[in-house]
Amino acid sequence: MTKQPPFLRALVASVLLVAPLNAASPAATNTGLDASFALYDVELAAPLPSGNVVDLEAIEPAVEPEPEAVSLGSGVASYYANKFHGRRTASGERFDMHAMTAAHRTLPFGSKVRVTNPANGKVVVVRINDRGPFSHGRTIDLSRAAASEIGLIARGSGTVHLELLK
Repeated sequence: MTKQPPFLRALVASVLLVAPLNAASPAATNTGLDASFALYDVELAAPLPSGNVVDLEAIEPAVEPEPEAVSLGSGVASYYANKFHGRRTASGERFDMHAMTAAHRTLPFGSKVRVTNPANGKVVVVRINDRGPFSHGRTIDLSRAAASEIGLIARGSGTVHLELLK
């Protein structure tokens, strides 16, 4: 028997996921597919309820483990927005004030940093894509979106705690 085209395999696989998987099921007994496709049968952790309806709210979401973090200490964060929006950053990409990015003097580009505002407990994770801040006494410049997320827009700057995520 010839191999089935990929689109047909995907279609049959999706049918197999919603069809009852028991010995009386035509999907489980005679699919007309070659033996190599039988390897794609899916074993479910629990049988589907009658009627093949799955309650998505009853499914526990996968919890990702908390990434390891190295404390970088506390400092003052400010933000930059409209004036720099669309300009090239030090990493070469265009600055997007709506993205979760930041500028730091020494951290490598692409580093992920967890920024916590201790005044309200709000947290955001940003990616370093620029150099700065160039204002004395500031530790990090956040994009407008990141600053808004942790409540720094009204004041313009504030004390934050930084953690480098690994």
